[in-house]
Amino acid sequence: MPIELKMPALSPTMEEGTLARWLVKEGDSVSSGDLIAEIETDKATMEFEAVDEGVISKIMVAEGTDGVKVGTVIALIAGEDEDAAPVKPAAAPVAKAAAPAPKVEVATPPPAPASAPVSASSADERVKASPLAKRLAAERGIDLAKLTGTGPGGRIVKEDVDAAGTGTAVQAKASQAPVAAAAPVATALAAAPAAIPDFGIPHEVVKLSNMRKTIARRLTQSMQEAPHIYLTVDIRLDALLKLRGELNASLESRGVKLSVNDMLIKALALALIQVPKCNVSFAGDTMLQYSRADISVAVSIPTGLITPIVVDAANKSLSTISTEISALAAKAKDGKLQPHEYQGGTASISNMGMMGIKHFTAVINPPQAMIMAIGAGEKRPYVVDDALAIATVMSATGSFDHRAIDGADGAELMKVFKELVEKPLGLVA
Repeated sequence: MPIELKMPALSPTMEEGTLARWLVKEGDSVSSGDLIAEIETDKATMEFEAVDEGVISKIMVAEGTDGVKVGTVIALIAGEDEDAAPVKPAAAPVAKAAAPAPKVEVATPPPAPASAPVSASSADERVKASPLAKRLAAERGIDLAKLTGTGPGGRIVKEDVDAAGTGTAVQAKASQAPVAAAAPVATALAAAPAAIPDFGIPHEVVKLSNMRKTIARRLTQSMQEAPHIYLTVDIRLDALLKLRGELNASLESRGVKLSVNDMLIKALALALIQVPKCNVSFAGDTMLQYSRADISVAVSIPTGLITPIVVDAANKSLSTISTEISALAAKAKDGKLQPHEYQGGTASISNMGMMGIKHFTAVINPPQAMIMAIGAGEKRPYVVDDALAIATVMSATGSFDHRAIDGADGAELMKVFKELVEKPLGLVA
């Protein structure tokens, strides 16, 4: 029996992915550890390694196919003692019924109902469709021949079947009607316009990436489920900027250059350790109280936003944090982050100061219970030692999940964070 190569779950939250590219072709020999495909998850494009040895006898899912469910067979591998020739698809049920066989009556088969799998099976051979689309169409009684594919080369993919899925209920009610009568209904439903009208404005339809779909789902979930409370403080940066300049002068020979963000990451981590009531996650009837501060850092990449994690940031030196962030940001932009590098975290930080944004509020990254939004540092009139002076000041806003964190505890965290930034020697102690 050939070995089934199935769509892997490359992260704990992955339910489906895009088979971005095959690195092998039918007839190629593979060994355990060989790279065989690139798979786009909801966070990154990852390389998929073979775990078995043999010959690729059949590629079941074409590259570029999206919406491939975890566990779907994407290829077959023939073992050493098997015929490595490409596997031919099994004959369709109609063809089998037409072949003469003893004790089987085939002269006058009963008419097929509108939702019978015979129609979908026949469509399998006439149209280009992914294996998942064919299986779903057969289960739902949808005629693939009536659908227009949006996948590579006009290939019908899962989304096309889902778009026509609303026609299934209509077909089921008319299950005794001829297939030809139900087909126009399914076609009309499949061709239904998008819910948002374009009002005749010139535009193009941009297909959402898996990452963008995940961002939309998770942030909608966050705003719907977590009652946000926002707390803002103004923080004087002059002492921190002076210390940063001195540290960079001493670290220059090591090729390390600290950013303000590196120092703010350390400050947030230390504040969470000092105010542990904010270093939590809400879990229904319970809460997770963390004893370590793992800081997720928002990084913008062409396909969306990802949050690589600095683990145990409170106990790391500023130079280590700087080096780790640089490496993680580079991997994020290349789509090469591993799941353990972006999944988890106890709190997040998002800095838009480098883009000139003075103040903003950020959406909590579930299941975390807080995120710190950092604005730009700018020269402002400021009272220093009871006298009006000019100081470099930034605004920082904490978003807190009010189910888990009371306003007083959130305010305490913001107070400690402000003190650590304004008296920055505590960051290197």
